[in-house]
Amino acid sequence: MADPAAVARGALRGTTAWLVGGAPRDRRLGRPVTDLDVVVDGDPRAAARAIADACGGPLFELSGEFGAWRVLARDRSWQADVSPLRGGSLDADLALRDFTINAIAEPLGGGEDTDPFGGAGDLDAGRLRMVSAAAFAADPLRVVRAARLACELGLEVEDATLEAARAHAPAVTGVAMERVFAELRRIVCAEDPLRGLALLDAVGATAVVLPELDALRDVEQTRYHHLDAHGHTLEVLERAVELERDPAAVLGEETGARVAALLAEPLADELTRGGALRWGALLHDAAKPQTQTPHPDGGFGFPGHDREGADLARGVLARLRASERLRAHVAALTRHHLRLGFLVHQMPLDAHALYGYLTACDPVAADVSLLSVADRLATRGRKAEESIARHLELASVVLPAALDGHADGAPRPLVRGDELARELGIDPGPEVGRLLEALREAQYAGEVGSREDALALARRL
Repeated sequence: MADPAAVARGALRGTTAWLVGGAPRDRRLGRPVTDLDVVVDGDPRAAARAIADACGGPLFELSGEFGAWRVLARDRSWQADVSPLRGGSLDADLALRDFTINAIAEPLGGGEDTDPFGGAGDLDAGRLRMVSAAAFAADPLRVVRAARLACELGLEVEDATLEAARAHAPAVTGVAMERVFAELRRIVCAEDPLRGLALLDAVGATAVVLPELDALRDVEQTRYHHLDAHGHTLEVLERAVELERDPAAVLGEETGARVAALLAEPLADELTRGGALRWGALLHDAAKPQTQTPHPDGGFGFPGHDREGADLARGVLARLRASERLRAHVAALTRHHLRLGFLVHQMPLDAHALYGYLTACDPVAADVSLLSVADRLATRGRKAEESIARHLELASVVLPAALDGHADGAPRPLVRGDELARELGIDPGPEVGRLLEALREAQYAGEVGSREDALALARRL
């Protein structure tokens, strides 16, 4: 990948322009720079056009109100947002920014950085500090961004900044949900998402941006759980992160390598399947407050929380303006997250039970099996060691089959529906569909292997 800063520097030679925001910050931290924020003392459209011509990528207007333009690299490996200088001077522009670490300007033409608020010193000290007391009032989304930057970069939020964020948290309700989701998904997918979520709690923002998560506090569970529903949810997320980071540690080398490849696959909304699994962990028990019912063994059960939770998870992601693909994926994870646990009572599994599970959970059978493992690992109440061992034994059978199905898809049917109807002399309709499903199951179980076998079974059925 070409150095995006070098591309911008060459394209804007002779133009008064600076890199601001994340690029100077990340360069100091030794992090890869793939997002450029360029401020120009001149025409931002012309500057964006020059960068687009240099990299061979497209450009489009990002904000008509503020005159900002975005350029994408031809291979989409980096992007540059080009904006006009605000306030009449560079210092005035930097004073309008959110945090000191993002208020460092690097001149594209060469020379010393401009750092009027001590952002470099804050980076060295591992500190996140607002540029001014007006920062959060100017854009309340910065409340959520503070948590995101702190957990992504390993920074401690300065006390005054924390108090200011807390005071402005209620105003996040007025921020466009697309912007909120962009920050939340980075928190959830950070190296340490629990720290970011704890910071949202600390400033009172969780109840604003994820009230469904907040509602899980103090929701008592059965004696098979060692935590309330909120603590359990966070631990499931933690276990999902560990599975993503090192699946072989839990699942063995061979299955672990296949799981790592699965979770690295892009899914939707700039998330991999691993990122989507984290959202599934966060929302899988979200319907427990409204389904809480006294349990005969003590504590409370939650009948139907998987079904109601699927609708609730879909609703949360719809509110956040997530894509339909992500909504459907996370809703399916929530809907089916209990199924693997139910199969424990059928061990050892035969091919028909395995087929039934994979079919019911399609197309998220592998993903939801991983969620179930994370869920089980985070449930450490009564009989925990025995239950976890049996669950992992079951997963060692189910996961390879689910991964095979994800990689290979459904096998080619031995007979088509129209052929079946003609051979049996029956009309097309639900009966043909029932027979076809029975034949698919028999084919999976190895009970039929040819068209003739399939037709013979269909006649018997």
